Amino acid sequence: MQTPRRTDRFERLVSGKTDASRVHRLLLLKCIATAVALAFFNGPLAFAQESSTDTRPGVAPDIRQDDTSLKLQRGDLVVVPIPISNPTLDSGLVVGAAYFYPQTAEQKKLQPASVTAAAGMYTSNDSKAFALVQQNYWNEDRWRFTGAIGMADLRLSLGTPEESDAQSSLAWRINGAFLFAKVARNIKGNWYGGVQTRVIDAEQSIEAFTSVENFDSEPDVRSAGLGLILEYDSRDMPINSYSGSHLQFDAIFNDETLGSNKTYQSYSAAYRSYHRLTDSSILAWEMQGCIRSGTAPLWDACTIKLRGFSATDYLGQVSASGQLEARWQMNKRWGLVGFAGAGYAGDTYTGLRDREVIPSYGLGVRFMVLAAKRINIRLDYARSTDSDAIHLSVGEAF
Repeated sequence: MQTPRRTDRFERLVSGKTDASRVHRLLLLKCIATAVALAFFNGPLAFAQESSTDTRPGVAPDIRQDDTSLKLQRGDLVVVPIPISNPTLDSGLVVGAAYFYPQTAEQKKLQPASVTAAAGMYTSNDSKAFALVQQNYWNEDRWRFTGAIGMADLRLSLGTPEESDAQSSLAWRINGAFLFAKVARNIKGNWYGGVQTRVIDAEQSIEAFTSVENFDSEPDVRSAGLGLILEYDSRDMPINSYSGSHLQFDAIFNDETLGSNKTYQSYSAAYRSYHRLTDSSILAWEMQGCIRSGTAPLWDACTIKLRGFSATDYLGQVSASGQLEARWQMNKRWGLVGFAGAGYAGDTYTGLRDREVIPSYGLGVRFMVLAAKRINIRLDYARSTDSDAIHLSVGEAF
């Protein structure tokens, strides 16, 4: 189980020892970090797998007009320093800044504000990262662009493969630079399609273990690829949806002719649906799938995107998961959720539980800190096959 420090922080948030401005900072930094994660890894190393990677319009609400006394703001520039804590990177600090581009009243009705952001991170396990992120929307939101460039030095851990005689946990270090860009155009209605590119040049080392079946575990691994994206989004508010659905498909073709060490393909798909049962209750569900064809780097492996265990517990060439969540808003501020799901990973790195169904179930509490934008503090307790975890975050799990 994760340390109780998360629960302590949640108690401070809801007991009045902090205020909504800090939550605004946390939300904005989470959005910046999400874009960084999308650029660096579409898999287990998304800094903290609290929710699926999501950088579409509406995910990063424009907080310039929020009236909070502690917000660090000068005009359209917002600076957001906050502490972080998660089982992947331990505890630390992220410092970010975002510049929202001015809009006319008519532009505000038609599209989100474009933003330029920068974020730096350092944690107690000596992990560090820095990134510049750009999001643009133009021509009445017919065109969308997201791009990121940066570097990271991450200190992680892996389970021991079943055929190895080594200890149960191995130190795993990844140090490299990354670039990511995608551009999409509205096709019709809520449909968008486009192209993307991703380049990661990283050095990695795995303690007392040098060969990983099915994956590229060489010390110097470079991944460069081009790909396609297809998206349908009819949700009423992406940060916390009450109705609508969202379908997203991504494909990246990494090839030696583009500069990759190995030729391999990355495919991922996700579908989410939201249903308002009553004025105070929502039923939400999602399904996700992932395939890596060829010899992919270990850091680009598929994962099971559920709660109750570490993101690096199950790394495979194939994964699939589904979960259902019932949400009940008890009053203006407080809510309860119950969730259950299952997933599996195939051709796993460890060789353990290959294609065994992994359950995930639990309960959660929500505290709404900004009703106008449906921003919740999320505290979940989840159990799985042989582990449990507490998840504290801003925004819903999906």
